[in-house]
Amino acid sequence: MPTAPHSGRRRFLGGLMAAGVLPCPSWADAGSPAYLAAGARADGSYLLCGIAADLSVLFEIPLPARGHAAAAHPSRPQAVAFARRPGTFAVVIDCATGRQQARLTSPEGRHFYGHGAFSKGGDWLFTTENDFEAGEGRIGIWDVAAGYKRLDEISSGGIGPHDIKRLPGSDVLVVANGGIDTHPDTGRTKLNIPTMAPNLSYFDHGKIVEQAALPHAMHKNSIRHLAVGPAGDVTFGMQWQGEEPVAALVGRHRRGGQIALFDAPPEAVREMQGYVGSIACSPDGARVAVTSPRGNRVQFYDTSTMALSQVISLSDVCGVAPAAGGFTVTTGTGELRCLRGSAEARATAALMWDNHLIEV
Repeated sequence: MPTAPHSGRRRFLGGLMAAGVLPCPSWADAGSPAYLAAGARADGSYLLCGIAADLSVLFEIPLPARGHAAAAHPSRPQAVAFARRPGTFAVVIDCATGRQQARLTSPEGRHFYGHGAFSKGGDWLFTTENDFEAGEGRIGIWDVAAGYKRLDEISSGGIGPHDIKRLPGSDVLVVANGGIDTHPDTGRTKLNIPTMAPNLSYFDHGKIVEQAALPHAMHKNSIRHLAVGPAGDVTFGMQWQGEEPVAALVGRHRRGGQIALFDAPPEAVREMQGYVGSIACSPDGARVAVTSPRGNRVQFYDTSTMALSQVISLSDVCGVAPAAGGFTVTTGTGELRCLRGSAEARATAALMWDNHLIEV
């Protein structure tokens, strides 16, 4: 008599478990998303979405409040969705089932800055945080195997750590210390503009191994968002806090060297309205894309010449991530576009996309 399919599957899985070879879930079990992005519906509800390379939305998972960015586990279909700063929660989601697996709460006297990064093996999660009473940045360390239990914290090496990335093929982390002091009692008010000192801080096994700072004349240029090229070059987008015009909003750093700024005509810099919302490096490292939702612009830079090469106008654009042959961008009006030179693919979702598009 033939075995019923579900009974046979149970016996098959039971045999795998007994043999210790039960396959671990992977991102394929969640539909193989190319990207993660937070968004909002017109009814005011918030979501974390998985987006395919063809720009279709694979899944929509509810969030308790507005999201900012996410961190994708390097092998499992797990995502950590972070609240918009100064948020105090992050949600760990099984993207294959849509279930919440854990909820991270920042310690008393802390809030998250909306970004995090996993270690190379996925055993640890690192979060950027504000110790707002001390006015100092912190990096929270969370034990993934223990259900995302908070293990420790270290100094971020500056004030206002925002983005954090891992260098390719290593466990070296780079942190964008934006330099801006804030406190929940005053909302998003910037408390220390005259004394800002943004920097990039590199960490290896919890210790700062290198720091790079802007020239003093640029100290009001808050380093906010990071992209790491295949060779480990760190490109970054900035947000200008000064009154006078700024010369550049995009820079690059190679470990052991000095920060270099990308060149653009003054008019092109002005069009960004002092604000880079997100940044991405192409898969081959040859181009960098930066967005400005305030300026409604996407700018592209050539990394060999360190100069602006192309500008696209796009309303409320902010999210950007690498794609095969180019970049994918998202907007607050629901658009998704894959930009490949003169070729474009487009889609529209009934969502308002939030700030970041995260590559899986």
